[in-house]
Amino acid sequence: MHLLVPSLAQLDAYADALKRGWSPDNIRMAAAAPEELARIAADPAAFVTALDDRQAKGGPIALPDGSQVPRLPSYRRWMWDDGFCGSINFRWQPGTAALPPHCLGHIGYAVVPWRRGSGYATRALALLLPEARKEGLDYVELTADIDNVPSQRVITNNGGVLVKRFRKAPVYGGVEAFLFRIDLS
Repeated sequence: MHLLVPSLAQLDAYADALKRGWSPDNIRMAAAAPEELARIAADPAAFVTALDDRQAKGGPIALPDGSQVPRLPSYRRWMWDDGFCGSINFRWQPGTAALPPHCLGHIGYAVVPWRRGSGYATRALALLLPEARKEGLDYVELTADIDNVPSQRVITNNGGVLVKRFRKAPVYGGVEAFLFRIDLS
């Protein structure tokens, strides 16, 4: 398995996963897939380009309640192993490892259901951590829902240490979650 910079060459495989019900968005879940498919249909090249937004020029981000917050620099990579396996994204705030309160972590990932349980998320996170280090961060934070034991294992298998149990903001459902930190120094 390796990480690919999104490109038009693999866009059909990504779109197929969206059509099959997968979503790269662990917060908005199924609502995000039709929106991404619409953006792909409108302008495939612009869609692919927008997945690598290191200057945060893409405009504000809509939270689940419809409110908007400033975009952070970010990029997405596609997990690939004889086909599309999922995606992993990285976002940061320049000059600090701290994140704004509306951001639930530096890294998020989602594996397509038909490829889960094969270690793709663990490998993708391992491959992404050196890239996060290049942005000058001493650590990254990731969150996992209390009942999402596979995601917790992905994080701890990559050196993640539990920082705290916390309650997500109401905009994210107010449910309890775990905050993990991975040291990059």
